[in-house]
Amino acid sequence: MRRFLKKIFFTSAGFALSISCLADQAQIAVAANFAEPIKAIAAMLEKTTGHTLQVTLGATGKLYAQIKNGAPFDVLLAANTAIPAALEKDGLTKPGSRVTYATGKLVLWSADATKVDANGDILKKGQFRKLAYAAPKIAPYGAAAVQVMDKLGLQAALAPKLVQGESIGQTYSFVFTGNAELGFVALSQVLEGGKLKSGSMWEIPQALYQPIQQDAVILKRGAGNAAAQALMKLLKSPNIKDLIGSYGYDI
Repeated sequence: MRRFLKKIFFTSAGFALSISCLADQAQIAVAANFAEPIKAIAAMLEKTTGHTLQVTLGATGKLYAQIKNGAPFDVLLAANTAIPAALEKDGLTKPGSRVTYATGKLVLWSADATKVDANGDILKKGQFRKLAYAAPKIAPYGAAAVQVMDKLGLQAALAPKLVQGESIGQTYSFVFTGNAELGFVALSQVLEGGKLKSGSMWEIPQALYQPIQQDAVILKRGAGNAAAQALMKLLKSPNIKDLIGSYGYDI
């Protein structure tokens, strides 16, 4: 019996060692709105495959500039379709690897639980000092915020109150810390377990902005990286859809 158990132990240990030897690490650039989901996805990937992810967060446009300048990323998870398509055109991606992994949603959010009404009428009333949004030239959620203000005819009225974050992550920080009473942020930033974590929000109707379709692509550097391949396979798997959906994304 002792001999049998010893054999099982050595076999299991050998199996664990083989997984460890085969494990790879991918350097991935991730749009700031996806900061929370990517933590859970990275943990799932490591648990099931042994592969690990080194994550850099930022505005999609800024990540694009870094990639163009030779930043050593294996995968890009963007907040739009345009940047991955541009990288494909530039010959900087693994051909045929691009996939849509989520469609994001924009909300008007305040850390104050009484501030934002169910219809977003506070924007028209203007009873606040500062309204945060992400830089529209490099952050797709910022571009969506501009579309909302334009559709509502409030761009000129709100202009003196606007404060711009470099990314949707910094925009969220402005509102969370009280430096701005309101902000246009990603729904994924304010949800936990499918419910609003804190504060008050207005989920902005889709008719007011173009769908925020988010694409991922393997970059040229990651074409032979096992962790990069495993991540893309996981993003396309039905097993991940519920997890991503719990953060407020459409799949």
